[in-house]
Amino acid sequence: MKHIISPYEHTNDTARNNSDCPDVVLPEEIFFTISIIGVLENLIVLLAVIKNKNLQSPMYFFICSLAISDMLGSLYKILENILIMLRNRGYLKPRGNFESTADDIIDCLFILSLLGSIFSLSVIAADRYITIFHALQYHSIVTMRRTIITLAVIWIFCTGSGIAMVIFSHHIPTVITFTSLFPLMLVFILCLYIHMFLLARSHARKISTLPRANMKGAITLTILLGVFIFCWAPFVLHVLLMTFCPNNPYCVCYMSLFQINGMLIMCNAVIDPFIYAFRSPELRDAFKKMLSCNRYQ
Repeated sequence: MKHIISPYEHTNDTARNNSDCPDVVLPEEIFFTISIIGVLENLIVLLAVIKNKNLQSPMYFFICSLAISDMLGSLYKILENILIMLRNRGYLKPRGNFESTADDIIDCLFILSLLGSIFSLSVIAADRYITIFHALQYHSIVTMRRTIITLAVIWIFCTGSGIAMVIFSHHIPTVITFTSLFPLMLVFILCLYIHMFLLARSHARKISTLPRANMKGAITLTILLGVFIFCWAPFVLHVLLMTFCPNNPYCVCYMSLFQINGMLIMCNAVIDPFIYAFRSPELRDAFKKMLSCNRYQ
């Protein structure tokens, strides 16, 4: 999605000149380093769940889905840097067929990262809701079979949507659809939180008897959601401003922070695994075993 991922190629030069805000440029080495760390951290999360049977539950499968989303976001930047390096060294023909195809694939990874994160956080929220208010029926409602089917549907939908958004990226309705998914996810989770709060008031005694791990999972979701909003909201706002007021000096001034907004997205992939480790003793123990090269039982 070239006019979303590379907005400055379509920003009016006159508007830039009218703005007193210079473009903030960060070294590509920073992006590359953060992206490598993000890929490695989330890969460790996936390996920990795959190798440890104690972690192979619906909740951790949903966390793996979020980890894959974060990893795709980091992988996007790594591949983009490699493509730029090959082009600058003359190995690729500028604007050639291969570069255009590679750009589309890389942009699709970026969109997959955002869509995957949105839907993964949504299913984690639904999972926590069921855990708290339907604890006795949880294992009959959230089975492994249903979990796998849900995740398969999510990623098939995300893949199809990502490809469609890349193909029709020059249409404004595509941009509106792309950006509207972000607030829709927030509204969905907010509705769950409001319902959870109202039910909590009327079932306070029942909730107080639930295992602490159930409530801890809800708190973990809140932290993950807060980090996601903090890291992605500036970029979503950037896309909206670029689409609807590309020539306004104030909008251009905000868009001069594009690389900082991009770095925040990369940081999201680095922060999430630390949240998993900090909030989950089981996952933390699995990390320690992997890092110490001990065999799993």
